[in-house]
Amino acid sequence: MNEHVQHYRAHRRRRGRRGLAVAVASVAAGIVAASALAPTTAFAGGRPDSVQSSLNALVKDNGLPAALASVKGRDGRTRNYTAGVGDLATGAKVPVDGQIRAGSNTKTFTAVVVLQLVAEGKVGLDTPVDTYLPGLLRGDGIDGRAITVRQLLQHTSGLPEYMNAPALSDFTPIQFRYFEPRELLDGALAQKAHFPAGTSWEYNNTNYLVAGLLVQKVTGRPVGEEITKRVIDRIGLRHTYFPTPGDTTVHEAHPQGYYRSALDAPLVDYTDMDSSMAWAAGAIVSTNTDLNTFFTALLGGRLLPPAQLAQMRATVPAEPLGPGVRYGLGLQSKPLSCGGLLWGHGGTIVSYRSRGGVTDDGRAANITVTTIPDEAGAQHMADALDAALCR
Repeated sequence: MNEHVQHYRAHRRRRGRRGLAVAVASVAAGIVAASALAPTTAFAGGRPDSVQSSLNALVKDNGLPAALASVKGRDGRTRNYTAGVGDLATGAKVPVDGQIRAGSNTKTFTAVVVLQLVAEGKVGLDTPVDTYLPGLLRGDGIDGRAITVRQLLQHTSGLPEYMNAPALSDFTPIQFRYFEPRELLDGALAQKAHFPAGTSWEYNNTNYLVAGLLVQKVTGRPVGEEITKRVIDRIGLRHTYFPTPGDTTVHEAHPQGYYRSALDAPLVDYTDMDSSMAWAAGAIVSTNTDLNTFFTALLGGRLLPPAQLAQMRATVPAEPLGPGVRYGLGLQSKPLSCGGLLWGHGGTIVSYRSRGGVTDDGRAANITVTTIPDEAGAQHMADALDAALCR
């Protein structure tokens, strides 16, 4: 799929340290089996609600602690759904439209800010990164004088993945560790470039780490502050925030998120964490509804002038993300089974995964689960999203 996935898949095959493992695993399993599934609602005429059925299946068949969704249909009405258990230790219900760590959906927020700076004449899309961050990108096959801003946002820079650095090989001991962005970047620059800039495509978190540093250099302000001012506050996302340094909590009602170091390892509560490891590539906390509002506003032209929105929607093939998927500037498109395209991003961060987006005619959906699913579960999430938008 799309965020950190090769790293996570390899990581979950290994048995990492298990600190903070949920001690009530056997009790929680009983809770899930006995009471987790919400009743399947029905529309007029008795037709089952396919979204609720899909979430129930993600919990029952794929073993996920919880799933929650927000769907805005063709009628303009928003419906929220939950399934599973919000807290395995207590058996608490899943909060309706609870806050979640939105992972790589953050990249779209970061890209919007960069493109706003382009519209203001402060950044050039096809200008080398070295113009704004002189001397920063140097290494084996790495040269910021040959990498453009567009290539960062489009994942065609060839930069190596900072998430593959040794310091991030096991998430358990770094749950509350703070990372400076430059420390993360050093982990990438110690590796060899994956390909010459502009010659291939590869999803890579380092691109957005550098994009965040670029925003800070050009504006003179923290990237989280710029995202808040230019995006979150501008369109009134009341339940979305970019964590400040030292903030490790999820502020509002939320389901707990869980991490599993290997497929046969116990779940670890990883809700509270220092998200500096994700920073401009994946730190934002939001809700399914707020994410729908964000992507709807973006595609509706409320955040970017037409010229920059058109650049964002100009895509290149990104087949590693799935059949027919294409990637623009912090935005991806995917064909729907009912015709047309889904525009969005998706996000994964250790203990949550979200999939969602909007259509050109105004439909929107976002689905989140509270641990990283296996490949079957990931496919079922994709199918559930397609069904939610095509019903």
